Amino acid sequence: VAIIGILAAVAIPQYQNYIAKSQVSRVMGETGALRTAIETAVLEGKDASTIDGMVNPSDATAENLGWTESNLLSGDPKVAGDVKDELTLTATFGGSAAAAIDTDTLIWTRDKNGSWSCKTTVDAKFAPAGCPAS
Repeated sequence: VAIIGILAAVAIPQYQNYIAKSQVSRVMGETGALRTAIETAVLEGKDASTIDGMVNPSDATAENLGWTESNLLSGDPKVAGDVKDELTLTATFGGSAAAAIDTDTLIWTRDKNGSWSCKTTVDAKFAPAGCPAS
């Protein structure tokens, strides 16, 4: 019984860390998929507020970028900035996300040259490759 207790004391926190890290990676992939659609909208001359409304439009007849709700986020990702300078796509963890990352964010940034980069506010141990903790 003591051996099982010791193993559980070590394994459970490691498992929780694994879950949090996998959730950050999942959100990185889900929001990263929006980059192509956002890039197309930028090239069509749409501004940031229009693009933000296209992520999850309230009007069923509005143009939609194809985002489906994620149970790991509190609300929909937000698009802000200026398409001619810097555009950001921000996702805030919540919902069914692990407690260790709840309310943290993952941010995709598009610079004026059209290059995308990722950063996150989660602890460094949860940050996936290609999206460092800030």
